[in-house]
Amino acid sequence: MGMIDVGVFHRVPGLAVIDPATGEAIGHVPACAAPEAHDAVIAARAAHGAWARTAADARGSLLKAAARRLREHAREIAELQTRETGTPLSGSLGGVERGISAIEAYAELGPLDRAPAPRGDLVVREPRGVVAILMPWADPLAASCSALAASLVSGNVVVLKPSEKAPLAAQRMVELLDLGDILQILHGDKRAAQPLSTHPGVDLVIRPGEEAAGSHLVVIDAGVDAEWAAEEVASSAFAGSGQSCGSVERVHVHRTVAEPFLEALAARARALRIGPGLATGTELGPLIDDDQRVWVHRQVQDAVYEGAELLAGGEPLYGPGYFYPPTVLTGAPDDALVICGETRGPVVTVRVVDSFGEALMGSERIGIASVLTPAHANAQRAWRELPARTVSVNSVFCTPRPGAEPELLTAVTRTKVVHLS
Repeated sequence: MGMIDVGVFHRVPGLAVIDPATGEAIGHVPACAAPEAHDAVIAARAAHGAWARTAADARGSLLKAAARRLREHAREIAELQTRETGTPLSGSLGGVERGISAIEAYAELGPLDRAPAPRGDLVVREPRGVVAILMPWADPLAASCSALAASLVSGNVVVLKPSEKAPLAAQRMVELLDLGDILQILHGDKRAAQPLSTHPGVDLVIRPGEEAAGSHLVVIDAGVDAEWAAEEVASSAFAGSGQSCGSVERVHVHRTVAEPFLEALAARARALRIGPGLATGTELGPLIDDDQRVWVHRQVQDAVYEGAELLAGGEPLYGPGYFYPPTVLTGAPDDALVICGETRGPVVTVRVVDSFGEALMGSERIGIASVLTPAHANAQRAWRELPARTVSVNSVFCTPRPGAEPELLTAVTRTKVVHLS
């Protein structure tokens, strides 16, 4: 693939899209701002009436056909995503597959979705209107396609704003979906995102990836196989270079299994093959840009300065691209930056605890939790006591089944109850 230029630049300047594995530009997109955001909203609004009146099953059929076009070009889209995000190709292929599956699922689910009607009254869900979706740069299609499909199948129109760090796969997706004015794409940085999200013609703003705000905590109970637990943690903590909102960042491990767990986790971190996402055998690609690498390293340095022990990684890999090694820390204090916020890098911090009850403490800042335990009672206790939005038992992977998020259909519609007498 050569340089990719999107749009016509006689009206607005271009933003370079950088390959994080090399630091070199691989394409350009328009640097849109308030005028272009306004035009996109107005064009979408003009298309809304006819789309909202289209029968739900017809909308679903149109989305199914669009998803089939994406499937035919899945590898092309995945390669674009790898070039702009650095994610190993296998990871990009998986993310594109999840995105397409979400579109297919909502194409089926949307026309069937009906709210329960009290006392025989009629409950109708009406589209909100214009939905703005601000895509993240981490695994963008997997993160955003559920919101996109739920919005469209419900009769909304969409203005899609890709991250300026990863816009090329989104652009190609929109071209292949080929849905006309009901799906607008707006490129640019915050100068486009801010006027879009505050535009009076936008009825709903969705920021995929922010729903799971907060760290992903794994609790490892006594009696758990240490090698298996280490593989589970590593698979999530280091996938996508740890930049997903759902990546494991913190682990509380019972002292009885801590030593073999830490040895296995550190060994796995040191063994991962680091390189460009399109290179054969790459298991961990670069971070999205140098700013992210600086932020990750600052958190690691702060933890070590505050007394944490570094078991693996911890030093930037300087040279072409923005690489940072898989890093394992233990003993970081509660006020360390790596504990207080989201690192969004291949860094996992481990705390050794003396009881299952202690393992559940200090979890106020988490958004996702996973519990690895052989004890049914402890699993029950964990999901009741942990404040996380999502809790999984004996697996660290909390990705919902595509189309299994009925709350999305509620969010993108307004419910109207018609009382029948």
